[in-house]
Amino acid sequence: MDTTNTRDRRALVVGLGISGIATALRLRRAGWEPVLIEKAPARRSGGYFVGLFGTGRAAAKRLGILDGMADRTASDGVNFDIDRAGNRRRGLGFKDLPGLPRLMLRGDVERAAFAALPADVEIRYSTVPTAIAQDADGVDVTLRNTVDGQTGTERFDLVIGADGLRSTVRSLVFGPHERYLKRLNFMIAAFSLPDRLTDVAQEDGVTLLEPGRSMWIFPFADHPPTVLLSYRTDDVDAEFTEPPIQRVRGVFGDKPTGRALGEALRAMENAEELLFDSVEQVKMDRWHDGRVVLVGDSAWCVTLYAGMGVSAGLAGADLLGTMLERHPGDLERALTEWEAKLRPSIEYYQQNGLEQQAFFTPTSRFQIALRKVLMRGQKWPLIGRLLLAMRDGGKATRMKELDIARA
Repeated sequence: MDTTNTRDRRALVVGLGISGIATALRLRRAGWEPVLIEKAPARRSGGYFVGLFGTGRAAAKRLGILDGMADRTASDGVNFDIDRAGNRRRGLGFKDLPGLPRLMLRGDVERAAFAALPADVEIRYSTVPTAIAQDADGVDVTLRNTVDGQTGTERFDLVIGADGLRSTVRSLVFGPHERYLKRLNFMIAAFSLPDRLTDVAQEDGVTLLEPGRSMWIFPFADHPPTVLLSYRTDDVDAEFTEPPIQRVRGVFGDKPTGRALGEALRAMENAEELLFDSVEQVKMDRWHDGRVVLVGDSAWCVTLYAGMGVSAGLAGADLLGTMLERHPGDLERALTEWEAKLRPSIEYYQQNGLEQQAFFTPTSRFQIALRKVLMRGQKWPLIGRLLLAMRDGGKATRMKELDIARA
């Protein structure tokens, strides 16, 4: 039994992304003293397209940050399937997937959460953990400043790893990445366009689908579109041996790009912020070990194909604070019950991400043709009603809209 007064508890939060900021915010409101560290020299800005589903909105509202997030949904737009020759037809877009998301930039969520942090919450940039040792009463963490190389060891009551897919906290406490990362053999590149594509309205989305590769243009009502390029690969490691634009041009460059893809590739080449990474999920039997706990992508990365990364990160942070408040004298019980309540939803999101991979990047002409059949089927009364019911009332929608902390 842990009887330390909550107000005296100090928590180290590693990672200044959405999950890390939200966790620090929630722990502070629960009476803890969070210390945030970030390996980058400054907080990130901008970001790619994200959907905030009901699960995330409920958590964001309790965190007090929902009103600070811009809803950039282009409500009047449609999605077009195009080819390299410029032909287009009405197609299925992100809004046709199950769930009722608000559409925004990842940076919108980070800014709202960061703005809600009390001014006296300590944040250290260019700082990484290099060793973590815990006992029954606390955790000793060795921290290194990456600018001057200075190190020091500090003691905390709880350590939260919110440092992404290749989490340093996870590797130090739980073991090497290879034990937990499950490769899907796909790559993604995500970035913002400087302006809308030529011949495409501001509110319209665009999808270019070819076997094993795809381009998605996500529109916003009040911001230039963002791009998601996705493709299958047989050698993930080889994808990181050359500059991202060179790899992507090699994948898409076996025939003329056409106007839309050409504009997107030129924008990628000049993008100030670019996400280029392999598509992997994190599978772990436990998300905590003693006084060390993982949240967000560090614990359960569901992939961009699931569309639930932001919502799950906010929900996990919110629920963690709730359980720590509920069991202030028993940290192990708080973390165990947090996992038990959260895991069924996370496992569903991961499975849904695997299923939606074919929607974002079909690997065969048959899968591409099936999308066209589904699109035409929406015009047929019976099939149209069935598709609408699946999108708005099926299990996927219920899970994405579920308020996990209140379920």
